[in-house]
Amino acid sequence: MEFKNILVEHEKFTAKVTINRPEKLNALNSETIKELHECLKKLDENEMVRTIIITGSGEKAFVAGADISEFAHFSDKEGAELARKGQELLFSFVENMKTPVIAAVNGFALGGGLELAMSCHFRIASDNAKMGLPETSLGVIPGYGGTQRLAQLIGRGRAMEMIMTAGMIDANTAKDFGLVNHVVPQADLFSTYMTIADKIQRNSPVAISKAIEAVNANYQDGVNGFDVEIQKFGECFATADFKEGTTAFLEKRKAEFKGN
Repeated sequence: MEFKNILVEHEKFTAKVTINRPEKLNALNSETIKELHECLKKLDENEMVRTIIITGSGEKAFVAGADISEFAHFSDKEGAELARKGQELLFSFVENMKTPVIAAVNGFALGGGLELAMSCHFRIASDNAKMGLPETSLGVIPGYGGTQRLAQLIGRGRAMEMIMTAGMIDANTAKDFGLVNHVVPQADLFSTYMTIADKIQRNSPVAISKAIEAVNANYQDGVNGFDVEIQKFGECFATADFKEGTTAFLEKRKAEFKGN
């Protein structure tokens, strides 16, 4: 796959997607959002991809925000459509992918950049990372799910403070808040996410995708997450991976999951 604004690399069962707009600190414009959607959709359908890493090029920024020049003169209706389309194409799409998506936050993750990181299934940060939602300083609010996911991840009070002050937090504070899972030196970011990806890939891809659905159900209005868990648990029993996993356990050997 070849794109203008992103790079895609494969290693074993891991695909690394790098947002490559260093001159703009990897800011998200509409073209990049479309490319990410197209790329991630194909990767999610690829049986040879069992984990996906999203990161930014260079050592300064993961994604430093949205490309403000694209929408500075939008009307209210155009602004609402921008948010709706962006959430549909990328942010909600990533959250609901069946393949685990890890954000490797290698620098500034601001505005749409933090919203992208939060839409991933979890986050690893380099120790130089800075995160924030500065939208209120521009007279607007986060529009790509930031008001919802930040509160889910760190709690309502902390989310309110971050959004109202438009301030940034460092990587260790983000870890204390539960916004990121791990903080490592930037030089160790690659080895850390590959180690975690390897652990994920030892397990059943089918079970992992159903676990993602069950966890996400807890955050959907009108959906009983416990009922979804029961359904997905039952569905696992009809898979070849379940048969392989239980047989391997009883035979005291390592399971060889095929993802079906």
